Amino acid sequence: MSVDAEGYGFPEHQRTLARLMDDVRVLSPSGVERVAQGWDEYVGTKGLQAFHDAEKAATHAIEQADRGAAWDQVRKSLFGLTESGDALVSWKAEHGEVGHKAERAAFAAALGLVASDLISKEQSATLMRPLAEALPWLKSD
Repeated sequence: MSVDAEGYGFPEHQRTLARLMDDVRVLSPSGVERVAQGWDEYVGTKGLQAFHDAEKAATHAIEQADRGAAWDQVRKSLFGLTESGDALVSWKAEHGEVGHKAERAAFAAALGLVASDLISKEQSATLMRPLAEALPWLKSD
């Protein structure tokens, strides 16, 4: 079942967010592991403050731009793919620490996409880098 991109509320991001959801949907267990490794590499302990700063900036920007409803829709859709009772097999297979790191990376990338035109390129890249280990199209130029 594909997520309706129209539900994300702002046309300039609908296609990109729909692609993210589609890619998360088909991520294999080894892809989930790569994402978790990306989390360890880019966020871990050394990058945690930069990550939190980028997360805070994106959340604030989304609120200021009145994109809260769109962000809520993205979060609900992503939660359905990774954590709900109907979670995808690949995410269930990697449940535990690996799965939680990968899930956090997926949420961060989605947050970065929703706020991409509202935050700096560096902040956006900080949010997307861990998931980009499995989805290279997320890497910034």
